[in-house]
Amino acid sequence: MNGGAWESGVVRTLRRMVDFEPGEAPGMLWAFTYYFCLLCSYYILRPIRDEMGIAGGVDKLQWLFLATFVAMLGIVPLFGWLTSHVPRKRFLPYAYIFFIGNILVFYALFRSGVTHAHVARVFFVWVSVFNLFVVSLFWSFMTDIFSDTQSRRLFGFIAAGGSAGALTGPVIAGSLANVVGVTNLLLFSVGFLVWVLLCMRQLASWESAMRHKRLPSTEDEDRVPAPPMPSPVADGHGVVLSDGMWNGIRLVIKSPYLLGICVLMLLFTTLSTFLYFQQALIVEAAFSAPANRTAVFAAMDFSVNALTLFLQVFFTGRIVGALGLPWALAIIPLFLVLGFGALAAAPVLAVLVVVQVLRRAGNYALMKPAREMLYVVLNREEKYKAKNFIDTAVYRGGDAISAWIFAGLRALGLSLGQTAWVAVPLAGLWAWVAFRLGQKHDRLAGRSVEDVDPSAISQSKGESRRETE
Repeated sequence: MNGGAWESGVVRTLRRMVDFEPGEAPGMLWAFTYYFCLLCSYYILRPIRDEMGIAGGVDKLQWLFLATFVAMLGIVPLFGWLTSHVPRKRFLPYAYIFFIGNILVFYALFRSGVTHAHVARVFFVWVSVFNLFVVSLFWSFMTDIFSDTQSRRLFGFIAAGGSAGALTGPVIAGSLANVVGVTNLLLFSVGFLVWVLLCMRQLASWESAMRHKRLPSTEDEDRVPAPPMPSPVADGHGVVLSDGMWNGIRLVIKSPYLLGICVLMLLFTTLSTFLYFQQALIVEAAFSAPANRTAVFAAMDFSVNALTLFLQVFFTGRIVGALGLPWALAIIPLFLVLGFGALAAAPVLAVLVVVQVLRRAGNYALMKPAREMLYVVLNREEKYKAKNFIDTAVYRGGDAISAWIFAGLRALGLSLGQTAWVAVPLAGLWAWVAFRLGQKHDRLAGRSVEDVDPSAISQSKGESRRETE
């Protein structure tokens, strides 16, 4: 088969999956590859980050959570200013080159072995902040080069590239950690980010070529940016903290509904952090070799991402349609009542893995998109300013506070089983708050629980993940 016939076959196959127009296939495929490489790179770093949290000392994790919160407060406004004042063609390549340089510096430091624990702690914080930006940068770029009509047809396929990358990254990390060593995995992450630079260049060339083909009137009409649509299994909020943060605080204080969402978020971060600390302690006790711990974290990431994708494709919309938003919000908290109860009775690796994988997958597939639906009934100012404040300051602040609470409980002499018992009533409170907020949402929307549109949950913005865990 000659090259032209092969290319025609590929195009015909793609056309069965995606409604693209002539000339759009190259841009769509480069964007798919871009997102694949980006999340593959991140998911190679993620299990290394979790291992570095242990290497830096589990007893110091609360400081790392606090450092992540402080770093976010300092860097996110700077990031927002740069994206507003520096042209995209200059900012994006330099941003990724900066990230690549950071990883290479960490590689050199880990290879040197000098003050490894201190470097491990800095790496933990760096990755936790890094994941806030990479998804946001990607979707900002996508909404800049694709028109609104194109985004509606192509973004689902492009997001699938991130899903594939989020599944591939843990496989690479888990299979190679014991072969090449944990430190050398950083070079694989760098390789994928270098490929991201190539994808960006190709997309810029494609955009330029497409722009010259358009009539001026058509081009102006099509340049309306579409809202970001994060991948179903991607990390990162994709939120930029703007100058409207203080207005966001004001809006939250004035609204009992928004205050309720803040309580929901704080309970979520508290229980997620408790589970993360228990994970670190149990994995540290079960494995002495860093490569083995990295492989375990990678296997958990792969299981979470695969299960998330399966649930989103086959069950998310059906669950919301059958049960309604209040119960959709309460399912994961209710599961954690049982999960923490199981950990209290048997704080061992097998129980931890089952609870953590099911909780994270359930959060990404159901709780997170359902939580985003709570904002649909708000006005535009509340959706952006108040939501940005909740998704950044409240989210990361909750991480930091709950980390210190867990450390305090341990300092008082509570065992892992006892800290799990402390979490059980908190999970019950979380379920109650979630259910009541779902009911309030339905009242504000002027419809009954049975009338909630099951398709809305899959369209809700912010389905991408990201947690510090």
